[in-house]
Amino acid sequence: MKTLGIDIGGSALKGAPVDTTTGKLLAERFRIDTPENLSPPDMARAVAAMVAHFKWKGPVGVGFPGVIEDSTIWTSANLDKSFIGCDGGKLFAKATRCPVAMINDAAAAGVAEMHFGAGRGFMGKTLLLTLGTGVGSCLAYQGVVVPLEIGHFPWGKHGKSVEKYVAASVRDQKGLSWKEWGGRLHEYVEVLEKLLWPELIIIGGGISADHAKFFKHVKPRAKLVPAEFFNNAGIVGAALWAAEKK
Repeated sequence: MKTLGIDIGGSALKGAPVDTTTGKLLAERFRIDTPENLSPPDMARAVAAMVAHFKWKGPVGVGFPGVIEDSTIWTSANLDKSFIGCDGGKLFAKATRCPVAMINDAAAAGVAEMHFGAGRGFMGKTLLLTLGTGVGSCLAYQGVVVPLEIGHFPWGKHGKSVEKYVAASVRDQKGLSWKEWGGRLHEYVEVLEKLLWPELIIIGGGISADHAKFFKHVKPRAKLVPAEFFNNAGIVGAALWAAEKK
């Protein structure tokens, strides 16, 4: 089956048609930059532009950085707050005239990695973190993916969201070295291991392509690996999710 997967992030939308039997992209990934937070109507137009780029007529999977229940968005930490309470499935379906299935972006990445990537065939407990503008997270056990929001629990003496301390965007904003930022990630992972006891930890997001630069500064008990799909995991997982919902 061929399905269009779209990954909405804090700074861009990325999408491509996906062969959901193999997880392979069927065309070069297309990116639409969103340097400013888009309102729901503007985001719907961007999603429609993505669909138009591929001349797409079939099912569409959309990964969104927030809590998703059915197709309703309940949190929007790094995007326009007016998404909260918005039925994303209806919004994007109306704009694209295609059937749309919504999923949390990190859960989408988890679906891709557990089906075809670094977690393929692993039936133990897996923690996946996507590091980008924010921190996405999900847990998988026996191959079943459960969305989490552990990028948002309070951290430090001021109780700010932990993603303000450890997201990949923070490394750029503060000019941190790979060692400094890797040390922050180590602290975070150390706490998560005490909470969740994963056997495998997968690091995704765009920064996962640079894993050799910071993995040596992160020393978990569990096996630590980069996402095999790197920054395409959300696209592939969103497409797989839409195919399952069809």
